[in-house]
Amino acid sequence: MRKIKYKKGKKVQPTFLDYTGIHKQTKTEMQLFVYDTDDLTEYNEFNQNQLGKCFELSKVNWLNIHGLNDTEVIKSVGDFLKVDNFMLGDILNTTKRTKLDEYHDILFFNIKSLLPIENTDNISVEQISFLLKNGILVSFQEKRSDFFTHIRERIRTHSGIVRDKKADYLLYLLLDAVMENFYITIENEESSVEKLIDVSKTSTNPEILEQIEKHRDNFNFLKRSIIPLRDSLYSIKSMKDDDVFNAIESENYSFFSRLHQKCLELLEQIEYDLTSLESASSFYFSTQNQKLNQVMKTLTVVSVFFMPLTFIVGIYGMNFDNMPELHWKYGYFYVIGFMFLLLFGMIYYFKKKKWY
Repeated sequence: MRKIKYKKGKKVQPTFLDYTGIHKQTKTEMQLFVYDTDDLTEYNEFNQNQLGKCFELSKVNWLNIHGLNDTEVIKSVGDFLKVDNFMLGDILNTTKRTKLDEYHDILFFNIKSLLPIENTDNISVEQISFLLKNGILVSFQEKRSDFFTHIRERIRTHSGIVRDKKADYLLYLLLDAVMENFYITIENEESSVEKLIDVSKTSTNPEILEQIEKHRDNFNFLKRSIIPLRDSLYSIKSMKDDDVFNAIESENYSFFSRLHQKCLELLEQIEYDLTSLESASSFYFSTQNQKLNQVMKTLTVVSVFFMPLTFIVGIYGMNFDNMPELHWKYGYFYVIGFMFLLLFGMIYYFKKKKWY
């Protein structure tokens, strides 16, 4: 089971930024979309020297960053948006849980993207962060992926209403795309669990129980990842009620409510799957106990069959002098015959009583 481990922090100044993730070799790259209903400009090889030149605050500006190794680039983006270092530290620290922060005119959103690793029962984790400020949306990804490919195509082809909306609607689309990975992961887990349940009905291999526990850990990890996301999305409602944070338009709060509803649906599905795993585990143990009982029943029946025969053999094995049957010419054959009759009689009686 995944546990939270304490890691001793470095004795450095608070301004120090360090990427803590596993994608240390990923080169930091940036891509910028500047668009509105009528116009689109795309910068595929954007760099920090263009930060003050290419943004148009009258339009939607989406800066997507792949790779977090170059902390100087991250720092330059933070300086341009006037973001405090604690937010940049949360972007680079991949051990942080999903969270939502609003600081002055900046909305910070941090989310975990989970996907199954092919041909294994493990789950890959990537942290994705967002900064929303005055028509500018910056997304931070640990590595290059295709989570947002369809959104880029919608922007390029002017499909749907994305070009007619502001940056807060784009944030909703990006969050929704990340949440789709939860559905993919849960579906993959459920497929594995269904096969596991089928196997557990016919096999007594102890590895089945290990696999059940592995999938239970995966579902619990999914649950631990979705719960803070649910809470963060719910807290957006308080922003609407407070009416003090204008980065999200009032008409777009309903979209974030949909994401909150999706979180509830995901959690309900996970609870159902955990119950199914518990049932599979109970069924496995019940099958094991049933088979053990059958073995013990068979052994008991066989023992009962031979108990009277052993008793007879014990009597005639005492070898007393005054035992007439020992000197009888046909005594051996009569005793053997009686023992067979007794054995078959007991078998018939047990069979009639359905004791085996």
